[in-house]
Amino acid sequence: MSIKAVLFDLDDTLLWDERSVKEAFQATCAEAAKQYEVDPESLEEAVRREARALYESFETFPFTKMIGINPFEGLWAHFTEGKQEEFRKLQALAPSYRKEAWTRGLRALGVEDEDLGSRLGEMFAVERRNRPIVYEETFEVLDQLKGKYKLLLLTNGSPDLQQEKLAGVPQLAAYFDHIVISGDFGQGKPAAAIFEHAMGLLGITVEEGVMIGDKLTTDILGSNTVGMRNMWINRHGVPLSGDIAPAHEIASLREIQKVIDSLE
Repeated sequence: MSIKAVLFDLDDTLLWDERSVKEAFQATCAEAAKQYEVDPESLEEAVRREARALYESFETFPFTKMIGINPFEGLWAHFTEGKQEEFRKLQALAPSYRKEAWTRGLRALGVEDEDLGSRLGEMFAVERRNRPIVYEETFEVLDQLKGKYKLLLLTNGSPDLQQEKLAGVPQLAAYFDHIVISGDFGQGKPAAAIFEHAMGLLGITVEEGVMIGDKLTTDILGSNTVGMRNMWINRHGVPLSGDIAPAHEIASLREIQKVIDSLE
């Protein structure tokens, strides 16, 4: 059966979120190094470690894991939207989480300075917001596919943060017939329900769609669960291991059309 719709993940599939976060850490840690003799890379490593541990200690952690909101998104998200009560808890936690993650990171390097931790927490959020980076081929490939297939964006995350990411690259949203954000829907990838919801919006059968994403545990596992074909975008050549097997593996979005043609 011919492909009628292409479903895309957002972060690290169309938007280069990993680079945006890395550059925000580099800029913020460089500022800390102006105040104290700390190694910026060591501080980044310490803050990432402390942020993860702190994030996982919150009562909201099972919810954020289910929706698909990672610790580093928590370092710059406002969590002002979303109907679930957990979003209100995250909204209240976010300012102290930012401060505490950076303060603990500094402390791990022998620096005790809560005021600097607070300033760095706010600086990181600003630096990340200033870096809406897309992959070189993103718009080229979307131009190629638009009009030939229905396009749907299926992204895990907090509603306000994912919308903010899209607003940072204003031409992106217009390519999609539908945008589904896990925080709005109430469940995240890999839940079968969010894929079934997406197919309902598109008016397609499972055989008529293909999912494109970078994460085996969400994009590929979820589409496998409902029986939808998929393409794992593996830009870094990571060896495939474990039980989750993509139908197709690609190194660039530019390979999508070739794979679709082979399916048809």
